[in-house]
Formats: sequence, C-alpha cells, structure tokens
Amino acid sequence: MSHVFHRDLGDTLPRAVGGDGPYLIDSEGKRYLDGSGGPGVSCLGHSHPTVIRALKTQAETLAYAWTGFFTNEPMESLADLLVELAPASMTHALFVSSGSEAVEAALKLSRQYFVERGEPARTRFISRRSSYHGNTLGALGVSGHTMRRDPYAPLLAATIFIPSCYPYRGQRKDETPEQYGARAAEELEHAVVSAGPHTVAAFIAETIGGATSGAVVPAPGYFRSIRSICDRYGILLILDEVLCGMGRTGTFFAFEQEGVAPDIVTIAKGLGAGYQPISAIVVSDHIVEAVRRGSGKLRHGQTYMGHMVACATGLAVVRAILDEDLLAKVGRMGDALEERLTNAFGDHPQVGEIRGRGLLWALELVRDRATKAPFDRTHQLHARVRREALRAGLLCYPGGGTADGESGDHVLLAPPYNLEESHLDELVEKLGLALGRALHGLL
Repeated sequence: MSHVFHRDLGDTLPRAVGGDGPYLIDSEGKRYLDGSGGPGVSCLGHSHPTVIRALKTQAETLAYAWTGFFTNEPMESLADLLVELAPASMTHALFVSSGSEAVEAALKLSRQYFVERGEPARTRFISRRSSYHGNTLGALGVSGHTMRRDPYAPLLAATIFIPSCYPYRGQRKDETPEQYGARAAEELEHAVVSAGPHTVAAFIAETIGGATSGAVVPAPGYFRSIRSICDRYGILLILDEVLCGMGRTGTFFAFEQEGVAPDIVTIAKGLGAGYQPISAIVVSDHIVEAVRRGSGKLRHGQTYMGHMVACATGLAVVRAILDEDLLAKVGRMGDALEERLTNAFGDHPQVGEIRGRGLLWALELVRDRATKAPFDRTHQLHARVRREALRAGLLCYPGGGTADGESGDHVLLAPPYNLEESHLDELVEKLGLALGRALHGLL
C-alpha cells in the first residue's frame, strides 16, 4: 500500500523511472510519448544534457542561500535575460516556485502598487469565467472554473467574473472575428463601470486558454481592446502565461502575437521545463518605481524565492530555447501538428473544434457537432480519454467543464519543442486510438 496521498486515491498509477527525449519510461519498461509535457511543463523533453549539467554544477557549487541575506548569480542572470526578452516597459523579475505562487505574487504586488500610490480603495480583481490561475486560495479566487473553485468557494475572496473570449461558443453568426473580439472586450468595461473604477486593481487573463478551456485563442484585436480599457481606467493588466508562455506559441511570450504588453506577466511551467520547480513574474517599471518611491520594500517573500539551483536550471532552459532556435521550430512543428490533427480529426463527428497556436493545441469534444452540445458530465469523457491514452502509451492532458465550467470535455496537447515529425505521427495515431476507445459505448 502506498503511503502517498495521491491525487486520486482509487487510481493505481504506473511508476516513472526514466526519461528519453520526449518519452517517459515506467518500471515495467513501457514507453509513453509525452504529448502534453505533463501539464504543459516538459518543453525540452526528459533528458536534455545541457540543462542537467547546469543543475548539477550549481548544486555542487552552492544549493541555497536565503534571498533575505544574499543575492546570487543565477537569479541575477536569469532576471537579466528575461527582461532582455520582454518589452522595454518590463524591467524586473521575481522568482518563486510554481504557477500558483507566481499568480499570488502578481495579485499581492498589484494591491501593494495601489497602496503605495495612495489608492487603497482598489481592492477588486476582474477575471474571466472558465479561467484557471492556480490552486492556492488567492489564485483559485480569481479562477472562474466552477468545478475547481466550488469546494472552496466560502474561503475565496470575492472576484468579478466576465465571459471569456471563446469564439467557438461565443461568436454570433452575424459577427466577424474582430467584431466578436470587440464585443467580448466590452464586457470588461461594463464590469469596471458597474463596480466603480476606483475600486478595481487589475484584470487577469490567460493570453491563450490553458488547462480548463483548452487552447482557446483570443479573437483578433481582443487584447488590444482590453489594454485600452485598462489604461482608460488606470487598471493593471496581468497576463497569465504559466502554460502558454516560454515559447510555447512560437514567440517567447504569447502576448507578443497580440500586439500588447501587460503590466505583469506570470510564467512558470516551461521556465524550468520540469527539471526544477520555478516560476516568475516579470513586472513593468512603473510598478517597481511606485514601490521604490513609497515604502521601498516588496511586501511579499517566500523561503525558496530565487532558489539558485532552480534559477540556474531556468537560465539553462531559456538559453537552450534560444541557442537551439526552438522558437522557429515550434512554429514549424506547430503547423505540422495542426495539419495532422485536421487530417485525422477534422471531420470527426465528436470533435467540435481543433484550436491552438504553436505547440499548444486542443480538441474540444462534443456529443453533437451541429449543436455543439457537450457530453453529459457524468460520462467523464476526459477521464476516459486520459485512461485510454495511458493504455496506448501516450500522455495527453484532458480536461472537463470546458463548455461552461461544469459540462464539456477537451484534450490538450503541448509536446516538447525539440521533438521530430515522426513523433507527431505517433502522437496523432495514439490519440485516435485512445479517443475511439473512450467514446465506445457513449453514443
């Protein structure tokens, strides 16, 4: 009997013992193609020699010195590199250990910013329905996904939720994508005016939808309109790129393709590529200057903030992405993956939409393609797909509650940036096998 408090106490999991490029290997010797990087983490696969060497070298030199006493070279160098890659307005980075922690830091810093500016009434956050920003109470509080937040609802701070920009289910037949994007953005302005602009601190959104919505790409112009609204009312824009950042969409930051710059961006999963737990926020200069002119102190700290082994690993990951020209490869392989998914599932009666960008793709599954009606939630189709994919030797990232926070299913794909086209063929073949088995008996 395992003494680990596993995620599912009724599930018996294979035991991972090795990694080989885009494959994980269990204790029985079975190989699993990692078609989702776990939950979008392992962007360089599982045996990248440069990253492993950097991790070992730093651990052998010095593993830990508290950032309350010392700075350290890996942290300083990683901050320099991230700021170099970010828009000119973003000048500082802070390092913690998970995506949830990065969102917590972003929320707290947003509040501190307005306190330092003498605007203490700005206490409210606006987020989007069906969003997911993390599992800690603050991050979960601004997450709109009903199934994830409901058990803890009495503990969560009040958040204003607006509809997501979700073209598959939100765009009307008489609208162009641009018109829909403008209408979806107007929901933010309505919410701000209703709440009272002087009470709102920030709007937080995933640049491209992740675990709970399945690679939802924003309508053209949506985030430019959002940026304009935030500026009009003096509200901070926090973009959550925990899953979609770090080159996953073909540019280092996903927001680059939207033509905007946020006030704060959160990054995580691909920053450590699974080799170390690390996350970050990259922050605009006007926020840093407000703190500098005010108290001069960041009112947030954690024991493992700026951990030097984690930062050394993150630095090696970012350099590998740049040195191996993986952003360009993400673009090429993303096009190839889209083509294969379209050929295999474009006419599938239970695939409502294939969507994504770069190497972040999803299939939204529906009972009826014409009406977009989802499967009954009691079927737990996403869990069935996950189980059958494991059986077929594929790791993918299915999710539930896609359509409205409770009903609906999708399968998310986020393979390593350095995989080859033969791996794409294997991924699509095994996904087709898993989907067929999961749907058996449900129609």
